[in-house]
Amino acid sequence: MGRSAVAAAAYRSGERLTNEWDGKTHDYTHKPGVVHTEIMLPAHAPPEFQDRSTLWNSVEQIEKASDAQLAREIEVALPVELSRAEQLALVRSYVQDNFVAAGMCADFALHDKGDGNPHAHILLTIRPLRSDGKWGPKCRKVYDLDSQGNRIPDGKGGWKNHREDTTDWNNRENAEKWRAAWATYANRALEAEGRPERIDHRSYERQGVDKIPSIHMGVAASQMERKGIATEKGDINRQIAADNKLLKELKARITRIYNWSKEQAQAEQPQNSGSLVTRLYEAQAEVNMNKARYRSGKIKALQENAKLLAFLQRNGITSMQELYEKVAAMNKDYYDLRGQIVKAERRLAVLDERLEMWSQYQQQKPIRQKLDKLKPNKREKYQQEHRAELAAFDAAADFLKRLKESGEAITPKAWRAEAAKLTMQKDFDYQKMRDMRDEIKGVENLRKAADRLAREGQHQQKENER
Repeated sequence: MGRSAVAAAAYRSGERLTNEWDGKTHDYTHKPGVVHTEIMLPAHAPPEFQDRSTLWNSVEQIEKASDAQLAREIEVALPVELSRAEQLALVRSYVQDNFVAAGMCADFALHDKGDGNPHAHILLTIRPLRSDGKWGPKCRKVYDLDSQGNRIPDGKGGWKNHREDTTDWNNRENAEKWRAAWATYANRALEAEGRPERIDHRSYERQGVDKIPSIHMGVAASQMERKGIATEKGDINRQIAADNKLLKELKARITRIYNWSKEQAQAEQPQNSGSLVTRLYEAQAEVNMNKARYRSGKIKALQENAKLLAFLQRNGITSMQELYEKVAAMNKDYYDLRGQIVKAERRLAVLDERLEMWSQYQQQKPIRQKLDKLKPNKREKYQQEHRAELAAFDAAADFLKRLKESGEAITPKAWRAEAAKLTMQKDFDYQKMRDMRDEIKGVENLRKAADRLAREGQHQQKENER
């Protein structure tokens, strides 16, 4: 993360901070969903670093290079099965053991907009702190030595040397190590609360499901997007972002109603079988009608009641056990659909790359053919004039050559047909995902009715005890 660390801290914490390096004020005090912020420091850090502005302005001031890396961010998804206090305790222990104990200053924020995606942003310092609380160097000069342990002259009056990092915080393997650690800590917290759910730290591709990766934009498309010009690749990534949001939303909602219906089914008394679901439906239908003030609202309430009743009748649901079995089936359908969608998306990414390289090869081929026909005394000038096109041709030709050597046939027509078929099936699967929303909403309404009846029962019990 380059400049500005102050802006990043302000955004994640929902505060108003001024960057003393460039004088810009970043005000995110109206940002919704910030439910907790906290700074955790190693023992030798200056106490004044507990102030967010002081900490990150100190980070800004110590760096001289305009492109210096100022901070590192880790984002983790918080288990929805844990309470807020349990989520906070989980993040604190993870941050303390994995970052603060190593000497980093950590500034974390818990975000929760109530959309089923609670998460934490953890902003970490890059430069180490010395024992006196001053910032230390990121790297040091190390002289190269020969086999006898002597310095090697560089031929310019000095000695050959190289730079080494003063910490191992930038090692590539840390990303995997920290992801694995989060999974361990989160799963330990879930187990402590008696929850059966577990998380997997592996990448989306290694898991085979979960989230669709965005496509590589490239320099040209990125520049156009920054200027406010929509591109085909940008549109694809925006659609992927929307699709991922849908998958995440449905996963969170199904998980909640699955856990609730399972608990209710286990608690249901056999002699009352069939009565609770009916009571919940009637309670929710009454609430819908009472909330409607105008004719249009009453019509909408009647439609919602009819949908809920149709859902229960269509699935033959008369007990909490039957409701749980339906939700369990919905849960399985969701994961099956998600697996099919992600598999299709990954295959489409492969096909899109092949088709793009084939198009690039065909587009630049005439330029390469003309070069091959030129006399030697004209070739250099032509190469200079068409350097970009020739480089694009060579890259595409190398890609297709490697593909052919791997045993794949070069079949653009077949690739297009397969991509069209996969896109059609994927769109159909996404529509089935969207159709799940009505059924999920029906069960969510039953859950709200159950919570409301429970509160009313508790209130009545208190009244009777008076």
